Amino acid sequence: MSRSAHPAGPRHADVLPEGHYSAPPSDLNALDPKVWSQTVTRNEDGVLTVGGIDAKRLAEEFGTPAYFLDEDDFRARARAWRTAFGDDADVFYAGKAFLSRAVVRWLHEEGLNLDVCSGGELATALAAGMPAERIAFHGNNKSVGEIRRAVEAGVGRIVLDSFQEIVRVAHIAQELGTRQRVQIRITVGVEAHTHEFIATAHEDQKFGIPLAGGQAAEAVRRALRLDGIELIGIHSHIGSQIFDMSGFEVAAHRVVGLLKEIRDEHGVELPEIDLGGGLGIAYTSDDDPREPHEIAKALTEIVTRECEAARLRTPRISVEPGRAIVGPTAFTLYEVGTVKPLDGLRTYVSVDGGMSDNIRTALYDAEYSVSLVSRSSDAEPVLCRVVGKHCESGDIVVKDAFLPGDLAPGDLLAVPATGAYCRSMASNYNHVLRPPVVAVRGGEARVIVRRETEEDLLRLDVG
Repeated sequence: MSRSAHPAGPRHADVLPEGHYSAPPSDLNALDPKVWSQTVTRNEDGVLTVGGIDAKRLAEEFGTPAYFLDEDDFRARARAWRTAFGDDADVFYAGKAFLSRAVVRWLHEEGLNLDVCSGGELATALAAGMPAERIAFHGNNKSVGEIRRAVEAGVGRIVLDSFQEIVRVAHIAQELGTRQRVQIRITVGVEAHTHEFIATAHEDQKFGIPLAGGQAAEAVRRALRLDGIELIGIHSHIGSQIFDMSGFEVAAHRVVGLLKEIRDEHGVELPEIDLGGGLGIAYTSDDDPREPHEIAKALTEIVTRECEAARLRTPRISVEPGRAIVGPTAFTLYEVGTVKPLDGLRTYVSVDGGMSDNIRTALYDAEYSVSLVSRSSDAEPVLCRVVGKHCESGDIVVKDAFLPGDLAPGDLLAVPATGAYCRSMASNYNHVLRPPVVAVRGGEARVIVRRETEEDLLRLDVG
């Protein structure tokens, strides 16, 4: 079937069904720099290029679906965070967003620290050469084995998440003849304006020790009494994909209030405060994230002001950007398999990936952008839903987007801002193989996480 032979779905805003979309863009071939990495552009044939390599060549060499990570963009964002906070603060990249040995090496080279939250993430960090003293170990239910390995390795801090963990870490550290530096994670009762599943500072959830009811203060008392640990600070994280700084202001006020209580009761001024991460990125043109220097200025001013009011020395600030660094640096490249117009509704465009490589749309109702990247098109825009190949009606990659009406099987689509949480949360649902991650830089591309094979799947199946 020719590209012009597909029956069209709905085209005009006045006849469109309800959905998560804006009016058709004036130019479907334009690439909004807010949602694409810094080296992405289109060449004279209308094909998307990244790091000097066009998408058609990448698809031929590495196949689809695949994640393509702009290394120069990653490094530039890491440097921007490091520069914004300067030498008087610490930036810990949140490894849960996306972690590989190559990424760990880039972080090390760019002067960032690393936050891990599982034994596997810790193993990756150590295997790639990140100095243990620059690693923070998070998690709400760390196993005895994970804690022991972290203490033995000499990680710079363990973030304590419960009363049981305070004792557990202290006991293991004493057994090993050391004193482990720790922070206590508290929940400050701030309701972040984000999805329920990624808001993490209200009381009714699994993370941290509540500030309310004096529980956090009691946790501090217990930690200060134990010889195996050295309490260096308080940790707070209010959620993810946040654009509004007001939540951080309230959180900082309450954390500093706890620091004042600690000073008044114990005569101790803790030297560190970690405000977590959670800063949002642009997934669509409607999103308007702040730049690192703006965030650094705002957070520093908030903490300084609160400490001055409490007559405390300003502690050393830590932050944990993950998504904000890696999210915008990558896109997922798909090949179109089926184009199915539904008269009066929308056109369903099926690609060769789906919820196995990006679960966020199904899990969080997340919104993404999508573009035709193997060519340019002057065809009239059609309202489309980009869906995957899995046996689920909820297998949606992009809910509502306008794509050219001449879209056809074999075309390449790219979804930007998939660097964070897409590969990290990827699955083998329907025994689909997880895609590779390919780093692109200066006209060269190399696999940093290879594509899974059927042999990989069968090797685990020992029955």
